[in-house]
Amino acid sequence: MSFLERVDQTIRRSAAWRSLFRQAYPADERSRALAVMNNVFLHLHPVRVRQHAVRFAYTFCLGGLSFFLFLVLTVTGVYLMFFYVPSDVLAYTNILEIQRQVPFGNLTRGIHRWAAHLMVFFVFLHMMRVFYHGAYKPPREFNWVVGVVLLFLTLMLSFTGYLLPWDQIAYWAITIGTNMANYAPVFNTPSQLLLLGGIEVGQNTLLRFYVLHVILLPLAGAIFLAVHFWRIRKDGGISGPL
Repeated sequence: MSFLERVDQTIRRSAAWRSLFRQAYPADERSRALAVMNNVFLHLHPVRVRQHAVRFAYTFCLGGLSFFLFLVLTVTGVYLMFFYVPSDVLAYTNILEIQRQVPFGNLTRGIHRWAAHLMVFFVFLHMMRVFYHGAYKPPREFNWVVGVVLLFLTLMLSFTGYLLPWDQIAYWAITIGTNMANYAPVFNTPSQLLLLGGIEVGQNTLLRFYVLHVILLPLAGAIFLAVHFWRIRKDGGISGPL
């Protein structure tokens, strides 16, 4: 290899390196700030935070725990999707096979189930903490609305996942839940028919709840979570004590 070819190869490698890492090693304050601003993951956290924001007794890390449980549910849910069939004939049998035959199936389903319960619990506590600390006041009122939407999405994720085991408890719980749609004003009958896919709980209901549970609601939750984190940064970080 000639000298010019070696120089050209070195330049190409350095250009590829700069395309991945746009600044030098973060050894000073300016380079550390650039490293945060140019990294999509590090950008979720500001370069500096206020002292109250890092006190555990102030936030109890309720928002972070809720997001962590969302990630746990995503990972375990994707694993369970490889073995679950949304069929009113096969669904219950699939659940038994997952628990007895699939490697780590019983453990994964148990983690998924308890993470779902804990996520509802921690999201509710997080909303209470925000309310009692007055963090819904200007300029954070828009992010409060986003948080309320995330709370309802969390409840809907738990509700739609309740039917998937297709056992007697799930069947009658969803029957009672969807019958409550009859009491909704104006859209009572259309709402029930849209949820059930018919006049009673059956295959169409299971398929609708499965699509909502594994595609639409998680996607909507991820979008609103991104907006939620972005608004926290834009609103000056976590609100301080009253």
